[in-house]
Amino acid sequence: MDFNDTPEEALFRNKAAQWLADNQLTDADTQGLSRLQIAKLWQKRKYDAGWACIGWDRAFGGRGASAIERVIWGQEEDRYNVPSRFFVIGQGMIGPTIMAWSTPELCERFLPTLASGEEVWCQLFSEPAGGSDLAALRTKAEPDGEDWILNGQKVWTSGAHYADFGLIVTRTDTRVPKHRGLTVFMVDMHAPGVDIKPIKQLNGDSDFNEVYFNDVRVPDSFRLGDVGQGWQVSLTTLMNERLAIGGGGGGADVTLALDIASTVDIDGRPAIEDSAVRAKIANYHVLEAGLKYNGYRALSALSRGELPGPENSIGKLVGAPKLQSIASFCMDLLEEHGPLWDDEQPLFNGVAQGSYMGAPGLRIAGGTDEIMTNIIAERVLELPQDPRADKGMPFSDIPTG
Repeated sequence: MDFNDTPEEALFRNKAAQWLADNQLTDADTQGLSRLQIAKLWQKRKYDAGWACIGWDRAFGGRGASAIERVIWGQEEDRYNVPSRFFVIGQGMIGPTIMAWSTPELCERFLPTLASGEEVWCQLFSEPAGGSDLAALRTKAEPDGEDWILNGQKVWTSGAHYADFGLIVTRTDTRVPKHRGLTVFMVDMHAPGVDIKPIKQLNGDSDFNEVYFNDVRVPDSFRLGDVGQGWQVSLTTLMNERLAIGGGGGGADVTLALDIASTVDIDGRPAIEDSAVRAKIANYHVLEAGLKYNGYRALSALSRGELPGPENSIGKLVGAPKLQSIASFCMDLLEEHGPLWDDEQPLFNGVAQGSYMGAPGLRIAGGTDEIMTNIIAERVLELPQDPRADKGMPFSDIPTG
């Protein structure tokens, strides 16, 4: 198989690279701005030039790019230290869900502002009683005329404290089995009754939040899919999330490991000359190559109009532990400098340390390693399902502790 660019792809790559080189934000552009403001400025610059969400339809702010053009753009943009994490959830997970399940009117309302960075989105799934078992969630949505009234709690919600809108999965019927009584809505995060409480992390940041909903009113027009179809809608979001996590991008990688191994010594010789170090890096290279081409296959399926399937769980099951392992390996190579994390004056800008602290969360986000293993076993390999005592039981009859 030939993985070199075709003449058309090479032309696209040159065009993308040239635009990126000519339009990077300067210190004067970003002076006095917060990281979120800088991210919005960069996203708006891309949007105005037609380089935001390039795989989306032009009507929604994209440029109708092919799957391989999306890969090429990602490769070229990754060469620069551009802020993007604020939009990963909205553009990578929620945008495709809106396209798949919403009305043309809502697509026209929300997708352009999502692509331009004007509005930031969060994903409201996990609850104290519904983490790995998402269908056990208890946040209620009750009809009230043309609206729905939301009450309940979400937890570990990334970016809720700066989000404008959220995608929330709720329980609308307790008389049916738990997977069949769910409905998904889009909710205004600034609406009355929404209470957001950031969670302080070990590293001092507050990327996650508790979110409380107290009689929050949501119009029925903000519903995605039919009433009771929330599980299928949620899977669209989760599969896109697993594709994003498994696809990697950012953090500790083989390039970082090679750089560190070429810089530090083991027994008076460059670490890269040590056979054990070289073998470890070679193994990481094989994993990254497999993840890359598995991601290409998934993108090709998306370009044919297919929804992300259970095979995307493979990428997440491999990608998140790989990130954690390679970050640990890099910290070991750094020896006494390994535990030190200072973004201003560290070796290699604290990338290994940041990845090491963040990787365990990625092994939970979008489904734990154990959930991914079960999905692959049951839906890819078609092995028998694990026994479930609550299977077919109405949600209201399930015992609670």
